[in-house]
Order: sequence, then structure tokens, then C-alpha cells
Amino acid sequence: MISAFDRIVIAVPDLAAGMEDYQCLLGANFWLLPGERPPVRAWLGLANVVLELCEKEIESPAIVGLVFTGDGHPGTPVNVTNARQLALSICDGNETAMFRREQPAAQNPGLKVDHLVLRTGDADDCVNLFSVGLGIRFALDRDAPQWGGRMLFFRVGKLTLEVIEPTDDKPEKDYFWGIAYQCPDISTTAATLRQRGVELSEVRDGRKPGTKVATIKSHSLALPTLLIEPAIRV
Repeated sequence: MISAFDRIVIAVPDLAAGMEDYQCLLGANFWLLPGERPPVRAWLGLANVVLELCEKEIESPAIVGLVFTGDGHPGTPVNVTNARQLALSICDGNETAMFRREQPAAQNPGLKVDHLVLRTGDADDCVNLFSVGLGIRFALDRDAPQWGGRMLFFRVGKLTLEVIEPTDDKPEKDYFWGIAYQCPDISTTAATLRQRGVELSEVRDGRKPGTKVATIKSHSLALPTLLIEPAIRV
């Protein structure tokens, strides 16, 4: 049974440049995993997930995989074979738990990933993969032509995987499209980011009632990136 997202894996053509940009955006220092042979990896911890950067021979940065935490699984991630050809794996989470304890400079517990966006050519097959196969809670299934097509929401560990099957121009191969970060006070966070030199849009109302959002326009590894303040619960 999947209990959480353990890591989000992002491939970059230049690890040093990628680390520099994301450290400015996320407000913590990456930790280079010791004793690594190429491709070298670096970790940065947020409140609900660890971000992993790895250097690969690619043209531009891309979210290339997910590692989940699952009960009864070994420490070394085990690949999840799937028809969507996504790079998914499951581990016991102990390695990232130790990283959180021993590398405090590489953590920003005040920021979390709100959701990831996956674009797919077959929403029903994604239901079979994430809900039936992996046991992740299937929170919502919505036809939203105004936002491009059918939308599925899978949620575990206070992080949502948002899956979109476009009405038109369905992708031949599924891919992770973008990422949204959540903060408790978007006005304060936006001001802090601007002081660091990060470019972002003006704060505006989000799609979900009560939320506030801003689009990150720099230091985002060229990934579509959103900053979100959640609605106040009453």
C-alpha cells in the first residue's frame, strides 16, 4: 500500500545550474548524495516530499519520475512496470527519513508540493495504474472542457497527482507537465522571492474558491510552476 510520495525526480542537463536556480526558488540548499557515480543526484526536502535533481543528457529539464513510500517494500526502490511507461518506483522511505534528520540545511518545511500535473492519452488506464494497482486514493474525476479535458485527482500524503487527458491533441506518450508549490502566506512568500531575484506574476484568485495563486516565471527549470496559498478552512 502506498503511504506517501517519497521523491519527485527531475532530470537536468546541468546539475550545478539546476541546483542554483532551485535553491533560490525553494529557500534551502541541495545535498549531494555522497559516493555517487554519474548520474550524480542531489536532494532537497520540502514538508511533504523530497525533490531529487539528477544530471542527464537531455535538452531541457523535465520531471522524469516518482518514487513512492510503501509498507513492506525494501530500501532500494523497486520499479513499477506499467502500460503508461512512466518511471515509477516504491521504497520503504528510510533513506529519505534519514536525510531529513541528518541534513537540516537541505530542508524547507515551510513549503510543500501542492500537486503535480501529468498529461495522458488514456485516463482510464491511469485509474487502473494509480488507484487499482497502487492503491492511491482516487479523489475526483471531472470533465472540464474549459480547462482542456478530463481531469483525475489522486491524493496521498497531502500531495495530489492531477492527471489530464486532453480533449484534443492527446499525447502519444504520457509526461509530467508541471508542478505547484503550496505556501501558507502567498503575499509574504512572493515578496521574499522577489527579493531573491525570482520573477513571478501578480497574485490572483485561483480556480479553487478561496485560493490565491501566482505563476513563477524564473528559477523554475523552465517547468510550468505555480505558487498556491490554500483556502482557509472554517
